[in-house]
Formats: sequence, C-alpha cells, structure tokens
Amino acid sequence: MIEKIRPLLTPGVILAQLFLCGLLFLASAIWTVWFVPAQSQDAEAPEAALTILPGPSSTPIPATGTAVATSTATATFAPLQEGEIGVGSFVQIVGTEGDGLNIRNAAGLSTDVQFLGYDAEVFEVRDGPMEVDGFVWWYLVTPVDQARAGWAASNFLSVVANP
Repeated sequence: MIEKIRPLLTPGVILAQLFLCGLLFLASAIWTVWFVPAQSQDAEAPEAALTILPGPSSTPIPATGTAVATSTATATFAPLQEGEIGVGSFVQIVGTEGDGLNIRNAAGLSTDVQFLGYDAEVFEVRDGPMEVDGFVWWYLVTPVDQARAGWAASNFLSVVANP
C-alpha cells in the first residue's frame, strides 16, 4: 500500500498541496472579513415587537338621569328534569357517526351552515327550543369561543354535566 502512495510524496506534489491549502485559507479569511457583518459593541438592542393591551376595567358609567324603579314581570321556568335540554344547560354532539353536525345561522334545514360541530364537542344552550322542519332546534355557543355559535337540531345533542 505504501508503495502506491510513495510516488505521490514528491516535493512538487507536497508544495502544490501546501499552495492550495494557503489559497483556501486566504479565501476563507477574505470571505469572513468581506461578507460576514461585524457585530459592534455599540449596537442598540432590537426593540421587542410586542404590544401589551390592558384588560377591561370596571370603570363606572356616570348616571345620565334619575332612575325610576319599575316592576316588570320576568319569565319563570320549571326546573329541568335529568337529561332534559334547556337554556343554560350544556350539551354534547352525539350520533353523527363522525360526519359532524351542521350548526346553522337560524333554525331550519334551509338556513346557511355556520360551521360543523363534531362528536363529543360541548356547547352551552343559550336559546330555544324552536320547532322548524320537524326538528327541535337549540341555539348553542361554544364555551371557549363565543364566535362559534348557531342553531342545531336536538336529535344529535345529549345533556352533559356543567364542564
């Protein structure tokens, strides 16, 4: 093996290798000085791109006049039975076989679909019942996102404990 390498160890080959190594070193030094930006000690720290928004406060609203106490009748509802859907209860979507439940902008099969609710998704009942197109409809709101709200048929809803 050494016999095959020995012809390559001539002074001319070694000098050529040293010359090429020097050229590579010089090129990398020029690259570092020329193209890599220097970091100065006087450079200012970058400003954070963070905006802090204050939370809501309990600022009182000044009275605009004298309030007069009046008496108005309020609706009273019978307590809900176990497993009965009603305003204020929480329901879960069930029985869609993975297809999901159309949550609509109004009660009825001909109204626009707002979004698709999936099995096991929990909603709070805020309004209803309303009977349209042979179904009983309830207005549902996602507890964690008030924008996800709409009407759903009760056939695919099951009452769950308050989450």
